[in-house]
Amino acid sequence: MNAPVLAPQTPLREIIPAERAALFERELGLRSAYDLLTYFPYRYEDLTAPTPSNLLGGALEGEENAAGTVISVKHQFLPGRARAKTTALLRDDAGIFTAVWFGRPYLRNQLREGMRLFVRGRVQRSFSGPQINVSLHRVTREGEAYDGEVLPVYGQTARLQLKTIRTVIRKVLPRLLEIPLDELPEDLQRKHALLPAREAYRAIHQPARMSEALAARKRVIYGEFLGLALGAAIKRAQRAFTGGALPMSAPDDLMDELERHLPFALTGAQRRVIRQIWGDMALPQAMNRLLQGDVGSGKTLVAAAAVLLAHRAGAQAALMAPTEILARQHAAKLATLLLPFGIPVEVVLGGQGAKARREALGHLADGSASLAIGTHALLEDDVVFARLGLAIIDEQHKFGVQQRMRLRVKGYGGNLPHTLVMTATPIPRTLAQSLYADLDLSVIDELPPGRTPVRTRATTEDHKPDVWAFVRKQVERGRQAYVVTPSIGLDNGKKNGEEEESKAAIVRATEVYDELTRRVFPDLRVGLLHGKMPAREKDEAMAAFARNEVSVLVATTVVEVGVDVANASVMVILDAQRYGLAQLHQLRGRVGRGAAASFCILVAPDDTESERLQVLERTADGFAIAEEDLRLRGTGDLRGTAQSGAANFKLANLVADFHLYAEAKADADAVVAADPRLERPEHDGLRRLLAAGETLQALVVSS
Repeated sequence: MNAPVLAPQTPLREIIPAERAALFERELGLRSAYDLLTYFPYRYEDLTAPTPSNLLGGALEGEENAAGTVISVKHQFLPGRARAKTTALLRDDAGIFTAVWFGRPYLRNQLREGMRLFVRGRVQRSFSGPQINVSLHRVTREGEAYDGEVLPVYGQTARLQLKTIRTVIRKVLPRLLEIPLDELPEDLQRKHALLPAREAYRAIHQPARMSEALAARKRVIYGEFLGLALGAAIKRAQRAFTGGALPMSAPDDLMDELERHLPFALTGAQRRVIRQIWGDMALPQAMNRLLQGDVGSGKTLVAAAAVLLAHRAGAQAALMAPTEILARQHAAKLATLLLPFGIPVEVVLGGQGAKARREALGHLADGSASLAIGTHALLEDDVVFARLGLAIIDEQHKFGVQQRMRLRVKGYGGNLPHTLVMTATPIPRTLAQSLYADLDLSVIDELPPGRTPVRTRATTEDHKPDVWAFVRKQVERGRQAYVVTPSIGLDNGKKNGEEEESKAAIVRATEVYDELTRRVFPDLRVGLLHGKMPAREKDEAMAAFARNEVSVLVATTVVEVGVDVANASVMVILDAQRYGLAQLHQLRGRVGRGAAASFCILVAPDDTESERLQVLERTADGFAIAEEDLRLRGTGDLRGTAQSGAANFKLANLVADFHLYAEAKADADAVVAADPRLERPEHDGLRRLLAAGETLQALVVSS
């Protein structure tokens, strides 16, 4: 007889009383049977191992367990919130210890001499011996050998207490375990010594020992990682199977030809990455590669090398940037780099004049232009390419999935173009391998020689007068400065494909601008730049700064991506505590572009914890900074970076559990290589794992 089956999406009200189901939905967002089954404990109370009294207090932190027989009890009534204090002396085989309870007057009628108790709490040692401030206790009956228990600790709210959550889950767990679960192939279970799925889900909620809880967590975490890695491996296999891209083989002497026409030598990292990209473009399936490079590492030159190969293969290329400022900057750089190779460049922007736009579109449609550089305007229906074979997307996390696909479907003859996505946002290598699991990864980990290091200092609000005095001194020496205000309340709205800044962000920038122009720098030329300005005004504000007609530019984080002004030597970032380290590092990269010594000053409130900001004082390595940001914040709160799309794992942590991800990825690659469609009977559970859907959330960032 088959075991009964419970559908994962069964409403919670069909399993527990409706009033309680409404409470769980309102307080915890749990709506279905599967939601409740996968509402995992975040830690456990281990009540299985009493510590002998002579060793109590040895733990550096946390609570300890003890067990003994009550030899005396004293009750006191106290004024105030505690109301009562109960003190008991207990004896075990190693000696005597004291147990203290606060705020539990009912114990007066429950505790008595001769009882055997198991107690847990924080321990303090004094001359009179160890004292345990009891948070939890159990009474054991006479002659009973207390075997202990492991209690799950769930996230709770003021209206839904831990005790209620424990009681509900314990009562309905047998019913929840009737949900069809993602059983792994037996060979993978044996290879990693993993529990069967049903046993793991039982043990994660009701472990008999901590070792069982840890084994259950390992099984669930491995399953989450395997789902992500399988989805990525299948997407890779589908691209290889379907082909559908124009192969572009690089002549043996193309690298030498490229270097001959450059005013500087390529770094070793640039050569390595260019060869990786050219190798992908030589294949009949579309390249799908992520290029990571720190600020100033030379990603634009690598993009130029990809465009050069496409041009030699008779194909066109398109580069899409998130802002018009950055698109124009790319156009200026690439037109110069590609001029010796006779590659015509056209610009397509939303704010373009009608005549210029008409001419640009004509040159793209008839194939006389080999490279189009633009913003979201490239996605419009009237932008038609004669032979698009390469799509380059800069700072790709600034675009939605559908926007990226709309560019890729413009490929020649119905084929997908080779796709290169670039980012200067430093993404930790551990996170990049999972966040962009279905992309090949190239990293430019070497800066060109001659880059001026940026000296960074974290300071507080009460030192702002000193900061402004330093800015004035730099301006008097002929330099320029950025003053960046936070995009507080960024609402992630979109307008014509670009992020809009909130009213609060604009108000803050305007207030700082008014303060500097009226009180701090009334005699200097101060400019203002924010995301709500019309495109023409933004371009003019940036152009005036680039021409040194403005000495101090007050800006929101619209300056974060790619604005180059060699004469700017100071970056002041206000309310620096609001940013992630990766975003602060990227903002810092706007200075240090010329020969002059450059400075970045991070200003935060006086009571700000300084450890995080001091990371930027110690290192200029963007990847080291990103790893530290990941360690300090976790994967769920890396603001201002591509990591905001990270997979929404129920239990897995990409930092702490990365070794399991590496194992799961190797297993997924092997499974898909042998069974690309997961059609074998032993892979039924893997198909169910993929069908769960949430494990594929991370993949949309690269689709």
